[in-house]
Amino acid sequence: MHSIDIGISTENRNAIAEGLKKLLADSYTLYLQTHNFHWNVTGPQFRELHLMFEEHYTELALAVDEIAERIRTLDVVAPGTYKSFAKLSSISEVEGVPASREMVEILTAGHEQVVKTCRDVLVLAQGAADESTASLVSDRMRLHEKTAWMLRATL
Repeated sequence: MHSIDIGISTENRNAIAEGLKKLLADSYTLYLQTHNFHWNVTGPQFRELHLMFEEHYTELALAVDEIAERIRTLDVVAPGTYKSFAKLSSISEVEGVPASREMVEILTAGHEQVVKTCRDVLVLAQGAADESTASLVSDRMRLHEKTAWMLRATL
């Protein structure tokens, strides 16, 4: 491939990509948690939560691809293993199968963490005039804020 020249310095591209790697790891970890809870939720809200979790993990599956492709667009290798995601993610894995209310609380906190990670990446992108990353991250932030609100509303 030819060298990249998109108007963002190598230093800024690398810094933004490092932030995006954390966003990718957080998003993938949240995807796995959401999918796990979709499979294992029980209780009086089973149908509502089962369907809501499916909507959420389906959206997250698309998001991780978009984030990884942005990292590649910046000419940086995207992480793609559980080991690398575990190192990069701010979201902890959950042991066992929590009760449905705790699932909602865990997922709410996960979406809120993704919002915080987005904010960190947004600062980097805006500082480098990287409108493409800023737009992607801003859209992700808005979606995770809304999802956290919807989850909180079920409690």
